Amino acid sequence: MIFLCPGTTAALAVQSRGPIAGGGPCCNAASVTDDDVIPSYDSLPRLPGNGLRHAWDVWGRGDNLGTLNRLSGAVVAAAAGCVRTGERIGVSLPLGLPDPPFFGRKSFRHGFEPMGPAAWDDYVDGFYLQCSSQWDGLRHIGSGADGWYGGWRGQPADDLEPLGIHHWAQRGIIGRGVLVDLVSLMAETQGESYDPFTQVAFRPADLVAALDRAGVTPRPGDILCVRTGWTDKYLTLDAAGRSALSEGMQSFRGYAAAGLTGSEEMARYLWDSGIAAVACDNPAVEVVPGDPADGFLHERLIPCLGMAIGELFSFGPLAAACAAAGRHEFLFVSVPLNVTGAIGSPANAVAIL
Repeated sequence: MIFLCPGTTAALAVQSRGPIAGGGPCCNAASVTDDDVIPSYDSLPRLPGNGLRHAWDVWGRGDNLGTLNRLSGAVVAAAAGCVRTGERIGVSLPLGLPDPPFFGRKSFRHGFEPMGPAAWDDYVDGFYLQCSSQWDGLRHIGSGADGWYGGWRGQPADDLEPLGIHHWAQRGIIGRGVLVDLVSLMAETQGESYDPFTQVAFRPADLVAALDRAGVTPRPGDILCVRTGWTDKYLTLDAAGRSALSEGMQSFRGYAAAGLTGSEEMARYLWDSGIAAVACDNPAVEVVPGDPADGFLHERLIPCLGMAIGELFSFGPLAAACAAAGRHEFLFVSVPLNVTGAIGSPANAVAIL
């Protein structure tokens, strides 16, 4: 028996009634074929070790794309219809930020070499691929005895092919981006009391409220761009403030940040929404510190569901442009570095309105 997730069901319904609310006449949903039928979250089996639901057999063992499989040609072609003015907005931090780096990473060195009297070359030493706005690839997090996504249990340096981010780079992460502006939602509901540098756990109801406020309905293949305001606040800090923050962020227990709850409820919502990826503007996507009763969202999403997640994106300028345009959807384009076997990659991302 085949179960349809709500996102797929919504897209099927669109075939008979036209554009989704908020989509406008130029951004219609792509047609959904039998190949696009995806099991609902609650119909997924559970892993024997961690007991979490997994999608290892949705696209087959040996799959290297995970939820990026949802970015079919038809989905990407439909997303191109979101481009109306051609305004382009970078949503990645400069590669030198955060500075000082977090989580034991070190700053890279950018060097220059002359190639002749009127030519130069340059190079980078000590570059951490997850030092700035980044994608966590499917090699980033495993799940104990169950292994990595699809059951892989190799060592990264010994087996470069499985789950390497080069598989993502060869197709790009391109689709309809949808801005989930939690900053605006919190300003409306909490005023100035909201602080993204504190432990604020956003639940699916909060994401739904922000999307409803923007008049947008998620559909299969979307890239959710979740703005908590964390990066916006970071960019206001002076050098001393950034250094002080970095001192506490050398471990995952030394800081607090607003983010998504790690609960199964959140994993269910993200999966059943049909999205291809979720990118946030905070350090970990999920709230820090998390509630042990909720669990670890990284584990639920990466090794279990194969979901692409992005961290430390910069959505402030995009939010301003979306507010001015009166719409919160756009063409999202990101091309990870094509490094065979890489665990993560700079986002190298832009939104096109």
